[in-house]
Amino acid sequence: MVTSKLSRTFSAIAFSGLLSTALLTNTGPARAADPGFPEPTIHTQQAHDPDSDFTSRWTRADARQLKAMSDPTAGPGQNSMPTDYTMPAVSHDFPDMSNGKVWAWDTWPLTDAQANQYSVNGWEVAFSLVADRSLGFDARHVYAKIGFFYRKAGIPADQRPANGGWTYGGLVFPDGVTGKIFPDQSYSHQTQWSGSARVYPGGKIKLFFTDVAFYRNPDGSDRKPYDPEIALSVGHIHADKKGVSFTGFNKVDPLLKADGKWYQNGDQNEFFNFRDPFTFEDPAHPGKTYMVFEGNSAVQRGGRDCTDDDLGYRPGDPRAENLKTVMDNGAMYQMANIGLAVADNQSLTRWHFLPPILSANCVTDQTERPQIYMKDGKYYLFTISHRSTFASGIDGPEGVYGFVGNGIRSDFQPVNRGSGLALGNPTNLNYPAGTPFAPDPNQTANEFQAYSHYVMPNGLVESFIDAIGGPNDLRRGGTLAPTVRLQIDGDTTKVDRSYGHDGLGGYADLPANRELMP
Repeated sequence: MVTSKLSRTFSAIAFSGLLSTALLTNTGPARAADPGFPEPTIHTQQAHDPDSDFTSRWTRADARQLKAMSDPTAGPGQNSMPTDYTMPAVSHDFPDMSNGKVWAWDTWPLTDAQANQYSVNGWEVAFSLVADRSLGFDARHVYAKIGFFYRKAGIPADQRPANGGWTYGGLVFPDGVTGKIFPDQSYSHQTQWSGSARVYPGGKIKLFFTDVAFYRNPDGSDRKPYDPEIALSVGHIHADKKGVSFTGFNKVDPLLKADGKWYQNGDQNEFFNFRDPFTFEDPAHPGKTYMVFEGNSAVQRGGRDCTDDDLGYRPGDPRAENLKTVMDNGAMYQMANIGLAVADNQSLTRWHFLPPILSANCVTDQTERPQIYMKDGKYYLFTISHRSTFASGIDGPEGVYGFVGNGIRSDFQPVNRGSGLALGNPTNLNYPAGTPFAPDPNQTANEFQAYSHYVMPNGLVESFIDAIGGPNDLRRGGTLAPTVRLQIDGDTTKVDRSYGHDGLGGYADLPANRELMP
């Protein structure tokens, strides 16, 4: 049966070797918007029927608020973004949750239809994308598999080992299972990407994930576009005094493939995005199960398909951009959206697409791992994006971007002064980004510290470490970062600096707030 767990206090965990807060944090109050920037688009938060064709826009007028909030006087090594929206700096001396066994990155817990997180017979469980550590960290994407970790539930963070106390349990799928769904079996690489896991009484698990086939030549070039499909596999969890194991997961049901109508496919763009299913039930629509996922607007790559509505400027705004100039500068290559689908049966094996709930045309090309988070009657749409995937003329940190409305299909308002930034890495927008494997020497040491964030109950946020350090002391991650907490209130979010040690909780801390006793 499913029972509520007693609430627990998650105590602080101390970290040694933290980088200087003075160098990494803009410690002053959030600056007023620069008068040289436009006003953000007006959004009503009004809810629309999920079946309707209304799509909210994250506009360029909204996203330009990111630069407006940045301190133009921040020097090398300093964070230029407001402290309230910035994740505290993570130590260069971080522990590895797998004890050297695997790289781990995108991670998600066991949840129910309302996103509550479950322990099973006293064990917390996390699913992660994993790869062998013999691979270079940046080579992992075409070799990713879904693995799992487990640890004893109910232990305060400061009483656990520094790496969170997880045991790596191995891979979820038997060899060869996930490759069977592809009509073209000539793939060169077959991999598994992110998703979500639903737990049911009796220990049944429905694992939604992105099943992917690559078709590459020996030199690494593509002989045809890769093939991602949103898929489902069903298994059972077993938890006893010794630990956690799974049975099942020996069959995969393909659910959704990019349609080229609302969601860009490989014929339109060989680099299209289609992945990361997150399922949930909406109390406003009882009996229905929905899914959000990452997509791209269904246009031909490079087509001049941005509109004045995508720019989103208020009439007469003297800081408005010209649509032709925006596209001449190449912004039409960034055409992200967040998709919506609805299940056609109770077993969740048949689905159909609905129009996107958010577009970010001419703003960014990636809206990864979207999720719906409900609080105080509001619907929060959280997603993640890279600094490197923003369109020309837009700049912002790696991190979580959030939007609030009155339903799952709303005229979503970007949080925090209309920018959308909910939680970013320490970043200096006055200097180039560099890359995780070749950071810019003028950047903060923590620009790439965390990615692939997931917002958990009570505003807790987990993520994985990508890279920390500068050109001379770079350390790659491949393990989970410290958990932080967001205070979420209306159209604002704020880092809770009272949580953990100056805002950083335990490494790899994914605490359950419910308990399942099969």
